Amino acid sequence: MSEKGAGRAKVDDEDRGISFGVIASAAIIALIVIVGVFMWVGHGGSGPKHAESAPTPVAGSGATGFADPQVDLFGRRVDVPNNPDGQPLPQDSGVHKPTDADWLTAAPAGTTDPRGWQRVYGATVPFSTSDGPLRIDNGLAVGYSHTPQGAVLAAAQITYRFNARPADRDLYVTQVRASAQQIAAYDKARADGKLPDQQPERVTRYLVAPDAFQIENYADDMAIVRLAARGPVNDGKQLWAAIRLVMVWDGGDWRLKPTESRSAQTEYVDSLAGWTKW
Repeated sequence: MSEKGAGRAKVDDEDRGISFGVIASAAIIALIVIVGVFMWVGHGGSGPKHAESAPTPVAGSGATGFADPQVDLFGRRVDVPNNPDGQPLPQDSGVHKPTDADWLTAAPAGTTDPRGWQRVYGATVPFSTSDGPLRIDNGLAVGYSHTPQGAVLAAAQITYRFNARPADRDLYVTQVRASAQQIAAYDKARADGKLPDQQPERVTRYLVAPDAFQIENYADDMAIVRLAARGPVNDGKQLWAAIRLVMVWDGGDWRLKPTESRSAQTEYVDSLAGWTKW
């Protein structure tokens, strides 16, 4: 593989023959489900008549604390909250400021500590002690700081939760900045049984924590972020699947803006130089 282009290498999955299971990458699942649902629903594509679902966990229990931790596909710790919607952590706000030299590159606090990554409906999502989420509201993780770190936390939370539960309409209409046309198309697909209430474990087990993130562009009203999750090994070199997500600040919190272009949103990178590790 050429070293030009700062280690970037776009890969055509079909040409390379890389399968869904072989990649074992949360970012690729995010592409297939998040981008795929929006593109497929929004453009009238045909999906399965009956999407396969796993039993839906009991939500909204209000329980606190954690069960015994588990490990993900790569042997990394994942904590299991007693509340299936997740357990927000105590916050130390104001950690990140625009005047900081690392304003765009600092990691949220607490994600490398126990309980920083929690298994929620099968997906592994980040909880910080500096940038949110602040609370669980009707089953949704909300309350992210108005910072680059808050934007990337919200991007991972919303994307992975929606991957795990594509038919979660509350999440879609509340935390996704979808148009009326997109919502109508989503509702039709949902009514036709094309979106599972809960993905089975054979899918969610690949929704693992990304290794790193980038803030490509940041302003008070919008952030363009990238998540890099461990992907395949090519010619002896580790690759990461990188997905680009657009977040908008709306109503006092970050929301995910659906993409309109599949090809521009994902690529493989062969180095995490210039990325921020959690």
